[in-house]
Amino acid sequence: MSSIGKLMAMLNADKTQMVSAEDALPGRSEPAFQVPETHAVLGTPLKPPFPAGTCVAYFALGCFWGAERLFWEMDGVYSTAVGYQEGSTPNPTYEEVCSGRTGHAEAVMVAFDPAKVSYEDLLKKFFEEHDPTQGMRQGNDVGTQYRSGIYFANDAQKETAERVRDAYDADLRAAGKEPVTTEIAPAGPFYYAEDYHQQYLHKVPNGYCGLKGTGVACTIPTAA
Repeated sequence: MSSIGKLMAMLNADKTQMVSAEDALPGRSEPAFQVPETHAVLGTPLKPPFPAGTCVAYFALGCFWGAERLFWEMDGVYSTAVGYQEGSTPNPTYEEVCSGRTGHAEAVMVAFDPAKVSYEDLLKKFFEEHDPTQGMRQGNDVGTQYRSGIYFANDAQKETAERVRDAYDADLRAAGKEPVTTEIAPAGPFYYAEDYHQQYLHKVPNGYCGLKGTGVACTIPTAA
């Protein structure tokens, strides 16, 4: 971790410590709000069922506003949505996630047509468009909700994500950067975020986006 990153972690130590399942907020059995049916940009459904042959992937790369736009702009992406994933609190609200007491990451669900855009293409976008070396933060956004993560839907995604992560980690180290801190884990429940978060940067074109890549290209390695 860079000296700036260490300082920010020290100043925000309470936000960068993962809450235990026992200490997490209790949440609720049903969502606390309604989610829109269609994507504000693509006009496609925000929730399954999706068309036959559609695959789904999940990524966390900091504030989900800018992260979602990265993917909905890609050819072959059928739908995207923002939500909360890999935490302990069922059906959390944004305020609860921001408290650091749910364990969730701000995540993006990407529904895509693998005949038009590959999972490797999505991983390349993921790694190049944020800094996957910063631990529990992304730029000035500090907290466990801003951690870098890839949440796989099947074994093939797991193998590919690990292969690309390891190769990119080597490229970053060769460029004098810090090692990758991206977590790779099975995709847990994806809780859709509130209406106003969905496609936020379409609704608020000049809205906040704190994502910034490392400047190191992500070359997809050949599978063994």
